Amino acid sequence: MNNLDTTKIIRLFRATKKIKTANFISHITQRAAGKDLLFIEDNDYLFMLWLLKKISQKHKLEIFAFCLMSNHVHLLMRPKEENLYDAMRDLFSRYALRFNRKYERKGHLFGSPYRQAICMDDAYLLAASLYIHKNPVAAGICQHPMEYRWSSINLFCDPSPPRSFVKPDFILGLLQGSTSHARKTYLKLIDRGLNVPFEQVSEQGDAIERFQRRMKKLFPLIFKHLDKQRYITDSVEIDLLDLDSLEKEIVYFMEHKFSRSPETRKAKKYVIEQLIARGFKRYEIADKLNISKKTVYNLLKPE
Repeated sequence: MNNLDTTKIIRLFRATKKIKTANFISHITQRAAGKDLLFIEDNDYLFMLWLLKKISQKHKLEIFAFCLMSNHVHLLMRPKEENLYDAMRDLFSRYALRFNRKYERKGHLFGSPYRQAICMDDAYLLAASLYIHKNPVAAGICQHPMEYRWSSINLFCDPSPPRSFVKPDFILGLLQGSTSHARKTYLKLIDRGLNVPFEQVSEQGDAIERFQRRMKKLFPLIFKHLDKQRYITDSVEIDLLDLDSLEKEIVYFMEHKFSRSPETRKAKKYVIEQLIARGFKRYEIADKLNISKKTVYNLLKPE
């Protein structure tokens, strides 16, 4: 186990609650129930964007990227206060209420509570943004993300983007060079990433990590720079694992799976907490670490 300053993350992670810590960037995904649609007409998309703007102002959220698909939503955001859960409840409940009234339907519009993954390092955040913008292409809706109307891609790639409540400059700022140069680099990443294999987060808990590794092979210099930069972790003053470090800890976990010492138990719990922060569900963690769900819950119990 690496010698990490774990005192900085005591009680940050919870086994059953969403992480609402201020200034942490979250990738939020929310899906419709079953095969239902979230958006039927253009006005539905427009209302969600209007509502997202109002909620972001009310709850002091910074919105970095989004993609509204017919049956699910992707958001990249950072709360300035510890109110992310309240903000998302406000957003999705108000949208569902209006949708149900408009289409005279009853029941839950969304299939389950929203999924949250913390963007804990610069490379992961960039990969998450690219992943979000690639969704319409992966769904076969268009040939290029720039053709899709209901995402923030044009704010990232247009030389002179329109004014918006969405703030792409934070993610563009992760890339080297001026803003105009960063936009060209981002578009290059998008173009080269079109043929990169793509899995849905709802089906593969580590879909973005896989996408990140594949993009890193295409752009090793960019992602090597991001791995060293640590802009996000420095800005929140917390020592969280990047993807490569997490993989090393998972190897340690597997090699000491049957050890019962206090040190290895602490190390195992830390790995599970890191996976929870990345949006993994308990059964996905059990599968990834080749342990039972009961073991996952036992390791998360307070000592």
